[in-house]
Amino acid sequence: MRLRALAKINLGLDVLRRREDGYHELRMIMQTINMYDQLDMEISRKPGIKITTNLPFVPVNENNLVHKAAKLLMDEFDIQEGLTVDLQKFIPVAAGMAGGSSDAAAAMIGVNRLFHLGLSVKELMERGVKIGADVPYCLLRGTALAEGIGDKLRALPACPDCYVLIGKPGISVSTKFVYENLHANQLEYHPPIDEMLEAIQWHNLNKIADLMGNVLETVTIPHYPVIEEIKNHMKDHGALNAMMSGSGPTVFGLFDDKKLAEHACEALRESHLARTVFLTTVFNNGGRRK
Repeated sequence: MRLRALAKINLGLDVLRRREDGYHELRMIMQTINMYDQLDMEISRKPGIKITTNLPFVPVNENNLVHKAAKLLMDEFDIQEGLTVDLQKFIPVAAGMAGGSSDAAAAMIGVNRLFHLGLSVKELMERGVKIGADVPYCLLRGTALAEGIGDKLRALPACPDCYVLIGKPGISVSTKFVYENLHANQLEYHPPIDEMLEAIQWHNLNKIADLMGNVLETVTIPHYPVIEEIKNHMKDHGALNAMMSGSGPTVFGLFDDKKLAEHACEALRESHLARTVFLTTVFNNGGRRK
């Protein structure tokens, strides 16, 4: 079985407060994009889970979220057969694009289908949160409002079709570092998430772009100024707006014109500000909506 694990961006990311349990109360608008890792999964007679991958620094043992996700379901349903997974990674690692969580979500879908477990997406989402806060969203996909620690989800109308330029500089950012250095209770700016929900309802791409905001930029950009440089580069080359995704360091820009997006993509490559440069589109469940 071959599965695609799709990346996500955050159109809006707000942190309301730091909770007593150490987690942060979030309010985010998530969007899946057509950039993906690929998982080839096969049942094996030999018990256990064997993972291979194209990146030497990605763990292939129980520390890999694919392993954790598959084991969770295989243990629950007492599956005696084994599983082999070849994971081809194209989503940048430690980039704020939920690559690992999406891989885990795809692994859960694969195990569910291969072993005929009969679990619904909702039932998989209930289990997925044990692997990571982003896993339920990666199972849901499309456009969604995420609240709580990111696990309370509400599907939204499809985001308007647009082109998404991805630029990741040659650095990795620890999500833990960003949240530990975020002064959540002293934030002066909060993105207008409610207004953005309205703009999505009205299918207004320009308004969505205008309202984009991510409070985690207050931590990441001072440490890595290249993020701001990439944002400005995209806007200077025609992006409706550009913003850091998640805890970074990936930057995305939204475009409503294909030629403009292609020119901006080429210009970003030539600038050498970003190591990974990729032009794609938004993904919406049930097909792209005009």
